Amino acid sequence: MDSERLFRESLSKKVCGTIVGLWFLVAEHLRLGNWDLIKGYTGGTDSDIGPRIAMQIVNESAICSNRVRRSNYITHQGFELINGLGFLATDEHVHDLLDGHTVGEAKLLQASLAAIRSNNGHYSGDFIAIDPHRIVSTSKRTMPKKKKQPEEPSRKMLQTFFALDTQTGQPIGCGIGSPGANTAMETIDLLNMVKMVNKDALILADKEHFTEYLIRSIDQDTDFGFLVPAISTERVQKIEKSLTYQRIWAGYAIAETMFNFDGRKEKYRMVSQREGETAKDYVYKSFLTLSDKPVEELLGDIYQERWSIEEFFNFDGAMGFDRASTFNLNIRYGKMSLALLAQAASYELRKKLPKPYNRWDSSHLADALFTKIDGDIRVKDDTIIVTCYNAPNELNLQENYQGLPAKLVSEGINPKIPWLYDYKLDFRFK
Repeated sequence: MDSERLFRESLSKKVCGTIVGLWFLVAEHLRLGNWDLIKGYTGGTDSDIGPRIAMQIVNESAICSNRVRRSNYITHQGFELINGLGFLATDEHVHDLLDGHTVGEAKLLQASLAAIRSNNGHYSGDFIAIDPHRIVSTSKRTMPKKKKQPEEPSRKMLQTFFALDTQTGQPIGCGIGSPGANTAMETIDLLNMVKMVNKDALILADKEHFTEYLIRSIDQDTDFGFLVPAISTERVQKIEKSLTYQRIWAGYAIAETMFNFDGRKEKYRMVSQREGETAKDYVYKSFLTLSDKPVEELLGDIYQERWSIEEFFNFDGAMGFDRASTFNLNIRYGKMSLALLAQAASYELRKKLPKPYNRWDSSHLADALFTKIDGDIRVKDDTIIVTCYNAPNELNLQENYQGLPAKLVSEGINPKIPWLYDYKLDFRFK
């Protein structure tokens, strides 16, 4: 199949529709170098079809959909063109591409993206939140069911792991749990990626990370600080009740001691808080930490930063981090890693939007900007011209994207788009 011929034939016809807003992301993919990352993952070249199928997966994530391949109408609105194709890749195309690449290749893609994002200032905090995030799955495979929340019914779940900069709310990388990769192993693998971003960060963990092996590994093999809730075992409860607490304010007191796991000689700092005014009302909560920061800081503002990772799932989960139809690890890692490319490009675009539009979540961004702007796509000489007819003036899109080739050159970026066969891209607003 001559994909370049089909692409040029499709491009030679004037395409009209509402999908033209998605073309703004092409500029952000160029700025981030996402095409080179995609080629590295697929092992393809500028002329190959594999990387273009991967670009379709990225753009599906950007519009919060994994069903584009079954929506034929979108072909007539230029969605296939933005991927450098003259057609929509099928489910079989996508399956074969992702299944043909390994978990290791997907992790390398994530690590390369994290390095680029770090250089671009996407991470600026000293606290990194990690979370074992469960995703509801529609897999047909026989497997144990789990509860995402105690009050919810048991369902099939995919166990994922995410690391995120709490200051900017941006993800660094993600992993997937499996029978061959438990929480401790997958977390250590994820933290190896975090080292590239901030090797001295304070890691804010979840109680599922309260394991002797994980804490010992972080203590002995990294420079990370670590703060993890202690599981409320009988032994931990006994220690909490035996401590002498310092009253901070009415109903709140703190204490600390040293703690070692059963059968182990290594001791770790244990910090505890007690809430309640009388003994019968006391409620305790304890943490193990590798940090030397004061107890008040650790238990106060610092650990509250961890909840930024829940904000990320609420904000960008629809891009592909809230669904899992298969447990094929090659496919799942590939889709989630490519979704990170879409999320990074969307973040770059959001930074150009004024308030409050830069706080649109991924679903709102897809609905209001990527798929609801009327326009047409045509080619003039060596440039694809995207004309937008009803782009809201208050989004400042014209200021940021009209005259795009010159803007890219001024940033030291080649305006020729490799996956669009070296066409340039520009925008008109009417």
